[in-house]
Amino acid sequence: MPGRLKRDVAVVGVGMTRFGELWDMSFDELFIEAGLEALEDAGLSGDEIEAIYVGNMSAGRFIDQEHVASLIADRSGMTPVPCTRVEAACASGGLAFRHAVLAVASGLFDVVIAGGVEKMTDVTTEEATSILATASDQEWEAFHGVTFPALYAMMARRHMHEYGTDREELALPPVKNHRNATKNPKAQFRFEITVEQVIESPPIADPLRLLDCSPVSDGAAAVVVCPLDMAKELTDTPVVVKASAQASDAIALHDRETLTGLPATVEASRKAYKAAGIGPEDVDVAEVHDCFSIAEIMAVEDLGFVEKGEAGEAYREGMFEIDGEVAVNPSGGLKAKGHPVGASGVAQVVEIVEQLRGEAGKRQVDGAEIGLTHNVGGSGGTVVVHVFERAD
Repeated sequence: MPGRLKRDVAVVGVGMTRFGELWDMSFDELFIEAGLEALEDAGLSGDEIEAIYVGNMSAGRFIDQEHVASLIADRSGMTPVPCTRVEAACASGGLAFRHAVLAVASGLFDVVIAGGVEKMTDVTTEEATSILATASDQEWEAFHGVTFPALYAMMARRHMHEYGTDREELALPPVKNHRNATKNPKAQFRFEITVEQVIESPPIADPLRLLDCSPVSDGAAAVVVCPLDMAKELTDTPVVVKASAQASDAIALHDRETLTGLPATVEASRKAYKAAGIGPEDVDVAEVHDCFSIAEIMAVEDLGFVEKGEAGEAYREGMFEIDGEVAVNPSGGLKAKGHPVGASGVAQVVEIVEQLRGEAGKRQVDGAEIGLTHNVGGSGGTVVVHVFERAD
């Protein structure tokens, strides 16, 4: 079956730095901290790693450093292990994880690190906005001054027009995610906000306000993957990768078939559900790409958790709370946990693994057995979806 992994793959180790404005840490120090934590969690040494895949969007612009695969292998003391940089805008981390899983599933390697890292705060906010805009269509969007807040604002306005989503409903995902982040010691924003504060925060691109938007962040995350039979020898709590799926779409909004959802999310999740042999109703916990409040609303609809246009009411009813029908972004999501773009997709995997192991502390989803990650590049040109299951 297309999309089904040829060899069962499991995550055996996870590691993550704090996310935030980490002035005292360099790019390579961030990755090394996360990688060492993942190795320690797996009970492995660096000598046992056969390959490294690193998600990174734009070190060349953020810190003037290209060839980051060599840099990371060198600074980590991992040479001559092959290290590969993976770039897919904000989906770089999720895609790096996918390549690591495929490498193990194919039998090419047995023990692989998948990581993601970004150091974004060494430039001004204006520079960061310009760098992030390189993930949009340069000729038809960025050249004319369109930023990512503006692109997602267009989606939000159209969603409001077609489905009656109101300004208060748009504020509910950030409010939930900030509340969840208070329970996450590694989150960037560990404080609660109210609907009123979101609505009254400074305007960014109508109807999006400052508190609808994820922050500029530094951080890194890493996981260790290996075949399931080996994983069972390393840990009592392996988490199986049941499916890995990727889909693409037009890079520019004007070429999309809709502005109220991401077709690539629909396609990638369809493939993932089929390969895993589940439906959206089987998912207990999900980390979805909430770079803006409207992004999470569209995600829960495109992933099939609710019908199109019904997300607003579902948020009002508490469907996506930690104790809801499907817990969405218990980590705090990109909005409150932070969004170092190359690291976000791997950090999602870290959260799901901890949830399925029962190790998420105060934000633990009771009885979580099946988890999902959803990582988006740009405004939806690339989407990566993974499904995980707690091993018996």
